[in-house]
Formats: sequence, C-alpha cells, structure tokens
Amino acid sequence: MAEKVASAGVKKEAGYLYFVDKDGDVSRAKMSRGGRKKGKASAEKVSKVGVKKESGYLYFVDKNGDVSRAKMARGRK
Repeated sequence: MAEKVASAGVKKEAGYLYFVDKDGDVSRAKMSRGGRKKGKASAEKVSKVGVKKESGYLYFVDKNGDVSRAKMARGRK
C-alpha cells in the first residue's frame, strides 16, 4: 500500500501527466497522443513541495493531488 508523504492539493487537468520531479516538486507534462507530432516534452512546475526522496520507493501524485510513495518490488521470482 501507499503512504502519503506530503499534502500538495494539486487539481489535475485532463491531458497532462503529473509526476514528482528530481527536486521533489510536483510537475506536469502534456501527454502525447497517437497521430500527433511528437515534440520536446517541456515540463512545468505545478506545486513546490520539496520532498526528500528515499531510495527503494516510487513517488507519485495520488488521486487526491497529494504526494505519496510505495515500496518498489525488487527481485521477486
């Protein structure tokens, strides 16, 4: 299960991919669709959160618009 790390309160818009960038802030990039010209994906910061990332966890923006993390499954057979 995932645990909430920080409250960001981001309102998500359709057509954008929301993610936690290397600085620990919430950013978004326009999603590419089939048949459309692919250009350089320019990301824009949406919310400054400043989460310190820990190794072994996947950080993401949950359905409530907050930053959450889940333990990564490594080396399972």
